[in-house]
Order: sequence, then C-alpha cells, then structure tokens
Amino acid sequence: MKNNSKKVNSTKHVLFGSLIGTTIEFFDFYIYANAAVLVFPQLFFPSSDSTMATLESLATFSIAFLSRPLGSAFFGHYGDKIGRKFTLVAALLTMGISTVAIGFLPSYASIGVAAPLLLMLCRFGQGVGLGGEWGGAVLLAIENAPPNKRAWYGMFPQLGAPIGLLLSGGTFLLLTDSMSNEDFMNYGWRIPFIASSLLVVVGFYIRTKITETPSFENSKKEQEEVKIPFFTLVKSYKNQLIFGTLAAVTTFLVFYLMTVFTLSWATSDLGYAKRDFLLIQLFSVLFFALFIPISAVVADKIGRRKILILTTAAIAVFGFFFSYFLNSGNTAMVTFFLCLGMGLMGFTYGPLGTFLSELFPTAVRYSGASLTFNMAGIIGAAFAPMIAIWLASTYNLTYVGFYLSIAAFISMLSLLVISKKEHKF
Repeated sequence: MKNNSKKVNSTKHVLFGSLIGTTIEFFDFYIYANAAVLVFPQLFFPSSDSTMATLESLATFSIAFLSRPLGSAFFGHYGDKIGRKFTLVAALLTMGISTVAIGFLPSYASIGVAAPLLLMLCRFGQGVGLGGEWGGAVLLAIENAPPNKRAWYGMFPQLGAPIGLLLSGGTFLLLTDSMSNEDFMNYGWRIPFIASSLLVVVGFYIRTKITETPSFENSKKEQEEVKIPFFTLVKSYKNQLIFGTLAAVTTFLVFYLMTVFTLSWATSDLGYAKRDFLLIQLFSVLFFALFIPISAVVADKIGRRKILILTTAAIAVFGFFFSYFLNSGNTAMVTFFLCLGMGLMGFTYGPLGTFLSELFPTAVRYSGASLTFNMAGIIGAAFAPMIAIWLASTYNLTYVGFYLSIAAFISMLSLLVISKKEHKF
C-alpha cells in the first residue's frame, strides 16, 4: 500500500493534479467575468442606461464571492473530516455543472425576470464550487511538498489563475473575431460555457486518481481530527482568520481592478475597442503568470511573509500612479500599466496559498486556508468593480488608485501583526 501510494502521488501527478483543477475552475470563473462586462448587460439586464445595466451585471458577478465562503465552510468541513480527494472531486463538479448551465440559459427577452434570477443561481453555484476547490488544490500541492520547496509546490495551483484567464480571454477574443456581433450575442457567447464540460471531464478523471496527502493521513493516525473544524477555527485561530483575510484582500483587489474594472472603464469611457483592450489584457496576463514562479522561488529563500510585505508595499505605491497611466491616452503607457499591475499580482499571488495554509494545523487547514482566502475575496473583490466604477464616475480615476493604496496599507499592517506560529506538516 505504501509503495502504491508513492507511485500514484508522484511529484508530477501531484503538481499536474493541483494545476489542472484550478485552471478549469478559474477558466469557468473568468468566462463569467468577461460575459458580465461584454454580454450580460444587454441580454439579462436590458436598460436604457448602459452604466446601470453594467452595474447590475457586475452585481451578479459579486454573488460568487459571497457564496465562496459557504463553499469553503462546507467543503472545508468534509475536506478536514474525510479527506482532500473526495472534496476536490465534488467541488469541481459543483463548479462545472453551474458553468455549463449558464450556457443554456434563456435571455430576459425570452422569459423575463426569471432569466437574471437563474443566472444568479448559477453564479451562486460557481462560487460554492470555487470556494471548495482552491483550498483543496493548494493543500494537495503543499502537503506533498518537501519543507524547503513548499512555496514552489504551492504556486502550481496558483498558476491555474493566469492560465484560466488566458484561455477564457483568448476564447472570447477568438469568438468575437470569427463571427458577427449579432451571432456572438445570439449564441456565440454560450460556446465557452458549454465547452467547459470537456475540461470538467478531464479534471474529474485526474482528480479521481489522486490519493490522500501524507499530512492528512498522519493527522488521522495521530487522532488529531476535530469534531467541527469551523468552530475550532473561530475559537482557537481568530488571529489567523482575521488578519489572514485582511492580508489577502489586496491580492484580490489589484487583480479585479486590472481585469474587470479596466475592461469595463476602458471600453465604455476611454474609447478603446473591446478587441484591442482584450489583447492588451491578455498580454499583461503573461506577466502575471511569469512572476508567480519567480515569487515562489524568492519566497522559499527569504520567507512567505517578507515577500508579501514587500510586494504589498509596492502595490500601495502603484495605486498613486493608477490614474496617471490609465488616463494617459497612450496605448503603450496603458499596456505598461496593466503589465506592471499584473506583475505585482503575480508576486503577491504566488506565495499566498502557501502562506495562508501554513497559518493552520492539518486538522483545520482546509477550512482555515479556504475561509481566509474566500473571505478576502468578498472584501477585496466582490464589489470592487462596482466601487471602482462609482469612484471613477462620481470623482475620478485618482480615487480608484487611493482605494487600492488604502487596501494595501491595511494588508501590510495585517501581515505585520498576524500570528507567526508554525504548524507541523
């Protein structure tokens, strides 16, 4: 049994298994983000005021962030109680089914108010699935990692974010290039949602081949299991939950300002064509992907906390130049702005999963890491595009930059005061 376990959970199997799942999950998540800006305002929220329709569409986007902590609590409970493997498979299916269902939804013109209600239900399911997926994928990687390479292993599921974004953005770009706007709005936008079912099948197959992590098996043998992980977290790990959440807020905020907000604002207020700005964004995602492994190497050398503090400080400074670059009217400067923001995102996102997981012992690690990550998503991302649009519309883009800098300052303070106790793996 021991040899078989080693054979199944080889390094290659573990890293690919953690990467493929998050790639699928984030592909599903981001195709919704693209559609929420480019498609849903017209099809599900018809309004004479285009800004209001966009805000209503982005409100459904935020639903997934509100439901992610529920997914974290639910899947985290079973992930800590019965194992990582079952939970990873169940979370993937929850996300996948919800995404495919969106591709078959009728529009507001067909069934009226039922259309946006069904869209919100599917979005809720996406959030629940992703809330359980991320923590399990990160633990699959780092609980199989050598102690001196934990950040390196932990960055593989993080790479699923830029890969999923590239796939989703590239898919939408391909579709808009290959068909008329009328055909795209009639049925073309549905293709990536429905086609994601193929990716789910691949992910499901790979996840069923995974065995439990050594850390979880050792925890069971030593009878470290707790009755209700969530209650144990609230009772014994409040410091880690609160400050871990606040420490991760800026990571979410900078990402959704660089993607959803800038796509919406640049195409509606700055005069950029959707295709042109999507190309700029896709190029910038390469920097996001590039700096994730670089940050992991540095984090294994100097520590997770230190690199997160330094990067968050850099993001605080970056916020003061937000308006200067985005409002420049110069495509090269806007491209540099997005690449710089995405590069900083890679530096903070790469070691984040490892850092959050190391805050908790094995018996509550799935629940703890998932809850901190997804609560940060609510604070940092759920309403970020709407708040940014409101700030830019009511005041100007400078205040969007202030919004980012203030969040970075709060995250820096949290990284400084969070508990430094290390837990056994």
